[in-house]
Amino acid sequence: MRVEYVILVNSNDQPLGAMEKMEAHEKGMLHRAFSIFIFNSEGKLLMQRRAEEKYHSAGKWTNTVCSHPRTGEKTIDAAHRRLEEEMGFDCDIHEIYSFTYKAHVGDGMTEHEYDHVFVGHSDDLPDPDPDEVSEWKYVDLDWVIGDVKENPGDYTIWFAKILDQAKHQLIQARI
Repeated sequence: MRVEYVILVNSNDQPLGAMEKMEAHEKGMLHRAFSIFIFNSEGKLLMQRRAEEKYHSAGKWTNTVCSHPRTGEKTIDAAHRRLEEEMGFDCDIHEIYSFTYKAHVGDGMTEHEYDHVFVGHSDDLPDPDPDEVSEWKYVDLDWVIGDVKENPGDYTIWFAKILDQAKHQLIQARI
């Protein structure tokens, strides 16, 4: 199994070095991440349920893809790579927002990320990697914004934060 590293950053997203991914999450170190939101031609969001074997937030619903760039990899290139690896397709994406958050995610893990949020449009049907994704669906953005408020435990922490902080950008970007 490949050992994955994350890029440690400061509050301005400037690289400070690298750390093994699990160690960074155990220590709550600020690192670079990205979240991708893909909308279809009907303006519906492609969501995934994280596989039950994931090391944290297993079985929770989240945005299309979320991951980390590798050392020396541009964030946009990593986003395209993970879209293909996790969901089995790629499409044009662009960054709409970035933010920093820190949250405990269970099992002694803390997500502390400088998260770049990308949006794209595609009608391609996903062919997800079952080690990453247990199921997927297209949903109405307004519905999921409401459902996250009613059932926050069903969703990843970063997904809820993005919906809360960037819902206007997402609403504009969905079409």
